[in-house]
Amino acid sequence: MNSCTSKNSDGAASISLPVLSASAPRPTGFGSRRGWTRAAVLAGVWLFMIAHLVQWLALGTTLAPIEPSESMQTVKDGIVTVGGIFFAVALLSTALLGRWFCGWGCHWVAIQDATAWALARAGIRPKPFRSRLLMWMPLALALYMFVWPLFYRFALAPWVQPDLRWPGFTAQFTTDAFWATFPGVLMGVPFLLVSGVLVVWLLGTKGYCTYGCPYGGFFAPLDELAPMRIVVDHDRCHQCGHCTAVCTSNVRVHEEIRDFGMVVDVGCMKCMDCVSVCPNEALSFGLGKPAMRIDRSGSRAAASAERRWDLTWAEEIVLAAVGVATLLAVRGSLLAVPLLFASGIAACTVFIAWKAWRILRDRSVAFHGMRLRYQGRIGASGAAWLACAGTVLAGVAYVGALNGIVFLAERADARVTLPAEVIFNEDAQTASPAMEQDARRALSLYTMVSAPPEGWNAIPFGRQSIDLHRAYLSAVVRDMEGAERIMRRSWERDGHDEAIAAMIGRIARSLPSRRADAIAWYDEALGAHPEWQRLREEQVTWLDQQDEYARVIQSARQGLAARPDDLLAMRRLSLALVERGTMPLEIEEGVELIRRTIAMAPNNGFAHAALARGLVRQERWDEAEAEFRRALELEPSSEVIRSMAEEAAAQRAAAGR
Repeated sequence: MNSCTSKNSDGAASISLPVLSASAPRPTGFGSRRGWTRAAVLAGVWLFMIAHLVQWLALGTTLAPIEPSESMQTVKDGIVTVGGIFFAVALLSTALLGRWFCGWGCHWVAIQDATAWALARAGIRPKPFRSRLLMWMPLALALYMFVWPLFYRFALAPWVQPDLRWPGFTAQFTTDAFWATFPGVLMGVPFLLVSGVLVVWLLGTKGYCTYGCPYGGFFAPLDELAPMRIVVDHDRCHQCGHCTAVCTSNVRVHEEIRDFGMVVDVGCMKCMDCVSVCPNEALSFGLGKPAMRIDRSGSRAAASAERRWDLTWAEEIVLAAVGVATLLAVRGSLLAVPLLFASGIAACTVFIAWKAWRILRDRSVAFHGMRLRYQGRIGASGAAWLACAGTVLAGVAYVGALNGIVFLAERADARVTLPAEVIFNEDAQTASPAMEQDARRALSLYTMVSAPPEGWNAIPFGRQSIDLHRAYLSAVVRDMEGAERIMRRSWERDGHDEAIAAMIGRIARSLPSRRADAIAWYDEALGAHPEWQRLREEQVTWLDQQDEYARVIQSARQGLAARPDDLLAMRRLSLALVERGTMPLEIEEGVELIRRTIAMAPNNGFAHAALARGLVRQERWDEAEAEFRRALELEPSSEVIRSMAEEAAAQRAAAGR
């Protein structure tokens, strides 16, 4: 048997791989015979996910997301979810079968495999990036996601947050807000491109699994416990190296079976490619020794592994710091990048920075056939890489600086505890000197990260949220004119937003001289956006307090006209007609609307109480009494309903009925 020496992406010699001798048997096809089977299974996972989404879109409710991240609700708040149960089953089965889920059940592996297949069709086979420290990031993220919440609640909270109590376990298996925990298109598409495509091009096949996936952070150590492994029949194995060549998980299969009689690398995803490609059928999936019981320190595989790391220890430490800094920079409040996306960004940034450093340090550097630097001369592709690396690092530093300022602003803002209802009214409560100082500090910091020309934030994300904070803090220090100016500018610059419209209304109505302006603003905003139900609720409540009963009914009618089948809009108008209507026809219309809401959502005690109030106004005393009894059956502890029933009884007695 001979060996060949390959070149890595820097042009340096890599570890020699055994190759087939002339007399060694060869497989009929060098590719995996299991590849299309696994591709079909992973495609089935995607089809199941799509069907799950379609069901929700069609019915409005469905099984809660079968996603491991849903387990966070269990460890944080005791909510047992479908995703949590699914993740627990995956973890337990991994402890028995090894890391099978990643290879056969993960939709993100499907994306990476598809990317690797497309790159292979283009003649590109990404070399795996090998870092000692970066590969610990998945475990660190897993501990942060699933262990830290428990540690904080039960170990730290009793000391730093005594009012935080464990709520006990509850179950939530269905949902009508299927997409609530998933990113939108503006975040989802870049997530796909970075963590599913770019990470493979830069870090190699399964690059995200190795350096970014928090679930893999648990699957990998559990694989050490598993007795089921890829095992070898040494009599049949000729060390041809086909198993290593076909492995998409970057495992040195031929070395591991030579030294240990089985695959012990936790990166093995049990995809069976190595088994299917073996020309002598020497490999199989069967019972072996758990990897944790095997001493690997003196093996030849361990020695070769130490030689094949891409980074020196100095580079490891510096680039680990770059990775952590990138993760923290993009995870801040301003962009609110999801953790799984942030880990992909961090891993890619580390590779881009490392390759840029090598371009500056080494005489010859290559990447996927591109000569970034050759014999001391930096080519056009190398210059482009350096420019790209500089842009990426500058962008990370810029976003990190913005998020750092936001963090400081939020800390000062958290000490400003005046509720909005005591700020935005005619008799506003004055902040204490210390609270006013915190408000001014937070306002100054928020202004720094607002949109130009006032601030430095050129990123079109989070600016309206920043402006809302600025307006509130301006109101705290009684600069109502400044608060309104901030909101008006945000309304015109970043588009219409319901929260911005509500804030403008609150500012206007907090000044006695601006009452007419407030009425006009609500009419203008809701005229342009009649579907804004929260803003309409705020307007109706305020108009009712101002005794503008005709306007209350008019606005409630407009809200129902905009959303004729909306239960909230129906309830709003029915209550307005029953409580504030002045004509018998209005009260009758309100009563009939309440009956419709009860038909749509039965067993609502407060709806029956509202119906009773309408019947009282019609002097239909017996019917009203029956509805009050029904309301109290449904809400026996409600003092509000009991008080209304007693008031109605007094009215009936006064009327002599």
